[in-house]
Amino acid sequence: MVRVRFAPSPTGSLHVGNCRTAVLNWIFAKKMKGRFILRIEDTDVERSTQVSEKGIIEDLKWLSLYWDEGPEIGGDYGPYHQSERLEIYRKEAVKLLNEGKACRCFCTQEELEKEKEERLKKGLPPKYSGKCLNLSKKEIDRLISTGKEFSIRFHVDSEDVEVNDLVMGDINFKSDVISDFIILRSNGRASYNFAVVVDDIFMGITHVIRGSDHLSNTPKQILLYRAFNKKIPEFAHIPMITGINGNRLSKRDGTVSVREYREMGILPEALINFLSLLSWSSPTGEEILSVDRLIGEFDFSRISKSPAAFDIKKLLWMNGYYIRNYDKKKLTELILPYFYGKNVENLYDVVDTISDNLECLAQAPEKSEIFVTDNIKFDKNVDKSILKDKEARNILSLVLNKLDEIDDFSEENLTNVLKNIIKESGVKTKNFLQILRLALTGKNQGPEIVKIIKIFGKEKCKRFIEYVLSMNIIN
Repeated sequence: MVRVRFAPSPTGSLHVGNCRTAVLNWIFAKKMKGRFILRIEDTDVERSTQVSEKGIIEDLKWLSLYWDEGPEIGGDYGPYHQSERLEIYRKEAVKLLNEGKACRCFCTQEELEKEKEERLKKGLPPKYSGKCLNLSKKEIDRLISTGKEFSIRFHVDSEDVEVNDLVMGDINFKSDVISDFIILRSNGRASYNFAVVVDDIFMGITHVIRGSDHLSNTPKQILLYRAFNKKIPEFAHIPMITGINGNRLSKRDGTVSVREYREMGILPEALINFLSLLSWSSPTGEEILSVDRLIGEFDFSRISKSPAAFDIKKLLWMNGYYIRNYDKKKLTELILPYFYGKNVENLYDVVDTISDNLECLAQAPEKSEIFVTDNIKFDKNVDKSILKDKEARNILSLVLNKLDEIDDFSEENLTNVLKNIIKESGVKTKNFLQILRLALTGKNQGPEIVKIIKIFGKEKCKRFIEYVLSMNIIN
């Protein structure tokens, strides 16, 4: 059975790059009817926080990326926090030590830095010299008896490492540039590469899907699999996400935090759709894809090797599509918090009216301003002078008189009433609607005038038109 994992470090909020990794792992697990494991890599004691972990878990739940094993639900391969697996790492490191595949390293950080500098001066790669590898048992016992601290360092053999990556293809790493590396530090904590391999072995991970920034770690991890005589998982390194200019993704390209996209009103379906298309594409070339289609069509062969640009404009376009096609009752519930402190009558009708013009939910209060204000506000760029024309006065007076005769404010009836008023006025439809819109909203553009009248109701429409007829218009 396919088993994949998403293993975030709780040192901050969930980044869109890591989120893309989670999405692809989850999609692949679903496609293969496998297991999606969530593992928290919290061995960075100084930076890891429970607040960050809680936030990451909440973001994954918001996206409906539910895991089959991991925090909150457990599983047969736990614990699922690295901080609870320290004894496992220690035992596995000692096992390699006893098999002669690793050694105790008594070198201090200062000694290692000096050694590195000397090798660089000689034009040699900054590899560990291996001087502790050949220490006699007697010398090791003596150093231990004096209380000398030591780490456990894995010994790299001379065989090159081949990586058969599902995305990047075949890559060869020369072993002579890979230094013997620490697997267990002097404080008893495992190094990243060692902890990851031990966890993946114990949890039966079959496929490691992650960002291409981890490609350089892969040869060390493969060497550890060999040392443990365990099957090496399939690796798939996904190209990095960049900004539109090709540089590292930053705030200039839009927010990089999933939580901030949640707060601005990006829908989870839109974010999953958008992130899945960074480096991957559907065989059909379509871009609006349901989760079911993403699962059905996903294939590593369709992932590009090139970095993917994060285009906030495209995300907003895609989010706008999902908003327009969202169930209006559910959409109203999602938008309601953005109106905190504002009394909005007929919110369902307001949302139904403005949804076609929304790119994100946070825009709702601004887009619905005409429905929540008790006083007409003219945009700075509108030409109010047209409202003092005789034709405009006649139109508004005619509408004002007809409003008292209207009892049915359904869209169908209002549409018919307006058609009759326009016919009676003898004014072109475009000019008529422009005058009426400006008088009711103070804007030249906006939702359909019929929907505006319906939501405003009789009294508000009359009040606004009466105000416009009475005011002294100055450009």
